[in-house]
Amino acid sequence: MTEILNYIARVYQTFTPTDALEAALIAGLIYLIYRGLRGTRGARVVRGFIFLLLVSFVVMRILSDYLQMGRLRALYGLLVPAMAILAAIVFQPELRRSLMRLGENPILRVFLKEGASAFVDRIVRSAAMLSRNKIGAIIAIERDTRLGAVIETGTYLDAELTSRLLTTIFWPGSPLHDMGVVIRGGRIAAAACEFPLPRQTVLDASHGTRHRAAVGLSEETDAVIVVVSEETGDISVAVEGRLETPFTAEELRARLTDLLRSAEATLTEHSLAEPDMPKPREPEPEAEAKPPADTP
Repeated sequence: MTEILNYIARVYQTFTPTDALEAALIAGLIYLIYRGLRGTRGARVVRGFIFLLLVSFVVMRILSDYLQMGRLRALYGLLVPAMAILAAIVFQPELRRSLMRLGENPILRVFLKEGASAFVDRIVRSAAMLSRNKIGAIIAIERDTRLGAVIETGTYLDAELTSRLLTTIFWPGSPLHDMGVVIRGGRIAAAACEFPLPRQTVLDASHGTRHRAAVGLSEETDAVIVVVSEETGDISVAVEGRLETPFTAEELRARLTDLLRSAEATLTEHSLAEPDMPKPREPEPEAEAKPPADTP
């Protein structure tokens, strides 16, 4: 016991600010790893792994330093790298998920020059598919002005933005195909959202409710709204109270890239876990659609 107390006293006397900084960095790294795994099946495993590592370190230190068991200490030195490899195998899904989150970080987007182009391509592919099939759609992309009030009128999703999912939402028969979709932070925040109608802009009578709703939202916010006409299949863009139409797929890609380039950081910095996001709710059941009656 006296030797242990003497050892602690020696450590205390030789402890420097550099040692404190090193300990803080290690503790911070462990905390970040644990926070990244929190809520997953690996959280309990990592707690047990850290506990086992600390206990084994203390036990090996005592056995090797005070009982002169050098071979045991050498064996422990070989086991630690093996445990690190084992941890990488056990936490492979969590590590992959964490690396994906790291790649979505807005700071890294600046260096990787990827920015908004990734999800612009997904929106364009979905709009082109809907246009070919003459399926109506309205997609609002949030920029600086928050669209929390609009999101609250729809069904909260917080889903990964893919062209297939976006197309499926608007496909006839989908419970969420009516009204619009809001994209925030490069993700589908909500669907079946109600957009306001325009108060200032007067549109041509050939434009339907979707076009009017798109212009109405663009009057009140700085969002970029993509509209696909159900009647003609034409693709339009509403921005700053104006309706620009028609666009081909390549023209839409160029226009969205130009509009979203200045808001590139904003597109990923808005967290979907903030207070203005409603809790998930089940979509209301719709009445089963009846086939139209045959016309004579």
